[in-house]
Amino acid sequence: MTDAEAGDISDASGYTVRYGKEKGQFRVFILAGAGILLSIAAFYQGSESLLALGVAALGAAYYFFPLIESDRPRLGANQYGIFIEGLGLIGWRSVESIETVHIAVRTLMTHDLQIKLSQPLERALVADWRKLAFYRLLMRLPWTMNHSNTIRINLEPFDDPPDEIERTLNRMQRHYKS
Repeated sequence: MTDAEAGDISDASGYTVRYGKEKGQFRVFILAGAGILLSIAAFYQGSESLLALGVAALGAAYYFFPLIESDRPRLGANQYGIFIEGLGLIGWRSVESIETVHIAVRTLMTHDLQIKLSQPLERALVADWRKLAFYRLLMRLPWTMNHSNTIRINLEPFDDPPDEIERTLNRMQRHYKS
């Protein structure tokens, strides 16, 4: 892929990635439907166990709800650094390496983007977006952080292919870090 195909680096809007339109719909709508049906059945039968299952299914649907919001960018980069929803903007100088790790679990292959930071997260963040609105506190975030100062992002729900995301972020890092 050429630079022209991947987008112009000097573009002020930068590079953004959204969740795929149909990546989480099945999970959210099936869980919500099951939760509603179990709750209704619990009401008519007076069953506490059905109610607990219904509430658990509705809670899981609530947790995965961001997967169906495909209009908002969740990950991206611009001249200032990499931005991640619910985390913030990480400056390019704080990024040590960016790589995609392919993990095989039985017959399923998952792809994690790993961003290794060269300094602690508090100093690496140019803008801190970790304070979320109250109603979003229990919803799924696209990132996790491990003890070795590495941010992990599961790339499966995103619209762009994992290799393209890694290639674009590495290209932008080389361009803006120099």
